[in-house]
Amino acid sequence: MKCWIALVAGLVAAPLGAQEVSVGKGAMLRGLDKITGEVADITLNNGEVARMGRILIALGECRYPSGNPSGDAIAYLAVGEDTRDEPVFSGWMFASSPALNAMEHRRYDVWVMRCITE
Repeated sequence: MKCWIALVAGLVAAPLGAQEVSVGKGAMLRGLDKITGEVADITLNNGEVARMGRILIALGECRYPSGNPSGDAIAYLAVGEDTRDEPVFSGWMFASSPALNAMEHRRYDVWVMRCITE
């Protein structure tokens, strides 16, 4: 497995601001293959990795506003491609504003839907 996946665990401790957040058990993501039009819902627990076509998606952690599990999910993702050693995306992705820190890839889109709380 690529070495960048191991970096995810160490990077999730970054503060996200003044709002109190809770940590979910995982996240529900959605992926799109822009060439075939295939859409896939991907469920990952924190620390897990999933494959979608030619990319690997690693979930570091999913957070949500405390007391509001259906609120805005914030997930730390690292996405790598089979042909590259460096990740094509790594960072916090916001469910309510996917364009705020979007993954830019010629073939695939990945975005956060919600945190898994139970």
